[in-house]
Amino acid sequence: MEALRSYGLLLRWQLLRMRRQLAMLFVIQVALAMGIVYGLSFLLPRIDPRSALFLATGAPTVTLLILGLNVVPQEVSQGKLTGRTAYINALPVPRLAPPAADVTFWLLAQLPGTLLALVVASLRFHFALHMNAAVVPAIVLVALTGAAVGYGLAMALRPEIAQQAGSFVAILILLFSPINFPADRLPTVLQLVHDVLPIQYMADLVRWSLTGVRDGSLTLSFAVVIAWCLGGIAMSWRIATRRQ
Repeated sequence: MEALRSYGLLLRWQLLRMRRQLAMLFVIQVALAMGIVYGLSFLLPRIDPRSALFLATGAPTVTLLILGLNVVPQEVSQGKLTGRTAYINALPVPRLAPPAADVTFWLLAQLPGTLLALVVASLRFHFALHMNAAVVPAIVLVALTGAAVGYGLAMALRPEIAQQAGSFVAILILLFSPINFPADRLPTVLQLVHDVLPIQYMADLVRWSLTGVRDGSLTLSFAVVIAWCLGGIAMSWRIATRRQ
């Protein structure tokens, strides 16, 4: 019970601390989604149904990944530099409560912008969605994985390195990841890289849960994303429980 109480108090503190930034986070997600849906469509004067499918489902996927793998590491790094992380670690709370509260906050922060990104995409391309019962678990899993991996990397790396890594990941997601286009358009080397990374599998899960269309094995996609999610959580747990 004490652990749950500490978790709830830290989550409430995080919400109060970030209440002024929540609106900006929402604006960033909306702007990013509109940039993908409208900006990338300018590069494709004639959008065929398959391209529309990838752009429509790619927009919410990118907003989830950018926030989880770019914004979260930068925020955690700032906490290290300003002493906020050290202060939280000095509090008489279970070691797992702070990372659990942080990951939960970023999970919740991702969802509103993602839903709006989906609405924008469907309106732009007059796209009919065919959501199945797995849409909520799939999107929550993708959001949780992004936040957990981003948080774990930021905790493991030095702040300046984590911030640079976050910027690199953002470029990787936007330009060199099979989210808004099929994986077979990438060079062979990048295809092999994405066979290991969870990004294309996250995009496949979101696309399948929203439209029923999938490119690869659903079992493999779930397995890879869950493995990365557990890896991010395990990394955060190890660092949180490590003796200082």
